[in-house]
Amino acid sequence: MSGLKNTDSFSLRKRLKSFHFAFNGIKHLIKSEHNARIHLLALICVLALGVFFRIELAEWIAIIIVAGLVFLTELLNTAIERLADFVEPKWNDKIGLIKDYCAGAVLISALISMLVGGLIFIPKIIEWWG
Repeated sequence: MSGLKNTDSFSLRKRLKSFHFAFNGIKHLIKSEHNARIHLLALICVLALGVFFRIELAEWIAIIIVAGLVFLTELLNTAIERLADFVEPKWNDKIGLIKDYCAGAVLISALISMLVGGLIFIPKIIEWWG
């Protein structure tokens, strides 16, 4: 720590307001980012499949973790992109590479979630179909 004391006392109102800011960020992500809406639609489909196939608790846990990973990386990607655009509105090769790294993180999280979803649902779909 910097040696400075935190003189703010605990305030339930301030804590609740911080949730408001967090939910506002999530709401803005869904409204402004096309890929986030695609991820949300995919999640809704996966949740419906999970209910339809009555998946096990461990499978639900895996889905929750990977879905959280996707939305977490999408939020961080968007935040870094917005910050980079604010700091340097003109094209910059170094910032472009940073944005590529962030997009790569989102892609990896989405691929992991697809792999987990495939491992869970493909055997169930094959059994149901056959």
